[in-house]
Amino acid sequence: MSSNHLIGNALRSAARAAVLASALVCAGAAAYTLQEFTFDSPAQERTFRDLTSKLRCLVCQNESLAGSQADLAQDLRKEVYGMLKEGKDQDEIISFLVDRYGDFVLYQPQIKPSTYLLWFGPFVLIGVGGWLLLRALKAKKGEPEPETNAAESARLHQLLAAAEPPDQAK
Repeated sequence: MSSNHLIGNALRSAARAAVLASALVCAGAAAYTLQEFTFDSPAQERTFRDLTSKLRCLVCQNESLAGSQADLAQDLRKEVYGMLKEGKDQDEIISFLVDRYGDFVLYQPQIKPSTYLLWFGPFVLIGVGGWLLLRALKAKKGEPEPETNAAESARLHQLLAAAEPPDQAK
């Protein structure tokens, strides 16, 4: 068998695998659309969409519940949907989810002592990092440059002369 034939077979196998993978991804994405939920009114649907956009996927952490493809996000969407169907309002649903999963489930948690670290931690870390950088730069600035002796200086000149192109040599 020639190498071209082997390469062709490998490429065909890779193409088949890519098609299969994309079909599975598309099927998974279709399974998590918000279209599977039916609402009694447009206001209830708006409330659901608003809630799922305010809530964070606990798996993805940087995606809203509305946009996440994770299984846990789908479960939470179903839970939110069920509570809406039971007649609970946004505040009751958010309160339930915060009690169950903590303030992290909210994209914008309230500012309170238990969330100070979430709100102010990044600024504190940036401040500490800036302070350490300034301290290191000041320490470096205060150190005198090391002196070179005559032997080191001669060796440096020799290395520089050897590195120059022949047409620029003096």
